[in-house]
Amino acid sequence: MTPLAAPPVAVIVNPIAGAHGRPDAGRARAALAERVVAAEGHAGSVTVTAGPGHAAALARAAAAAGAGLVVAWGGDGTVNEVASALAFGPAALGIVPAGSGNGLARNLRIPRDPAAALRAALRGTERRIDVGELGGRLFVTTAGVGFDAEVARRFNARTEGRRGRLRYFALALRAVWRYESRTYTLEVDGERLETRALVIVCGNARQYGSGATIAPMAQIDDGLLDLVIVEARSPWAIGWQMPRLFTGALTPAPGIQMRRYRELVVRASTPLAFHVDGDPVAGGIELASRVHPGALRIRVPAR
Repeated sequence: MTPLAAPPVAVIVNPIAGAHGRPDAGRARAALAERVVAAEGHAGSVTVTAGPGHAAALARAAAAAGAGLVVAWGGDGTVNEVASALAFGPAALGIVPAGSGNGLARNLRIPRDPAAALRAALRGTERRIDVGELGGRLFVTTAGVGFDAEVARRFNARTEGRRGRLRYFALALRAVWRYESRTYTLEVDGERLETRALVIVCGNARQYGSGATIAPMAQIDDGLLDLVIVEARSPWAIGWQMPRLFTGALTPAPGIQMRRYRELVVRASTPLAFHVDGDPVAGGIELASRVHPGALRIRVPAR
């Protein structure tokens, strides 16, 4: 009996992420993907996205057509779109990191070199990881309410210049002087608490990306999310403590709460802005968060 062929591979390429304005980036990435997939002996397709939401639509179509592996070539936004489309299904996610943060890729130690990342996805080990949810949106690394959502909004609104850690850090330092902390009511696995907070983070993975570690105890496959609450403080204190994000030195301390949860509700008196994997979203006065254990299959480099 002739063995059944492996399900095809679909590579979804964001032509803008990390391209620094190069007009031929999408074409060059697609050509490289086709060469690597063919050299590894796989059948598949390579498609370049045309705008926001396109990666999610392509991923859903690929999974429906029987793809066993869908590779997201892009930044955290592209990875979020593809991961959200594949969650709860049989197709696995592969990642070629090309953005400014690359949060999930960094957490999983996926190579930055595109060809090496593609080969890692094609040859790698399949692993199940948790998926978080906030305000009806799925996330794979972090989501948050408060200051980080405001920084995400400003960061994504930028139309010029390079992105990356230094740009994000500089923008955050500028934003902190005008940001006003709010009072929130939280229910954490049924326990009620009230806090005036700078930021409320829901962490599935340890870092935002670019090495900024906000939830140092988070594990992407423990069936839990990590809640990090940084209470209100002065702009001077924020600026002084911000470098700790990039050294992994953020720990429970006066004014910083960390705990694990399965279900969370965040309430405020006015509508809440939040982000999922760095994508800013406008919400209502109540946001629910929960964990979906083992909801996503992902290819990681073989050991």
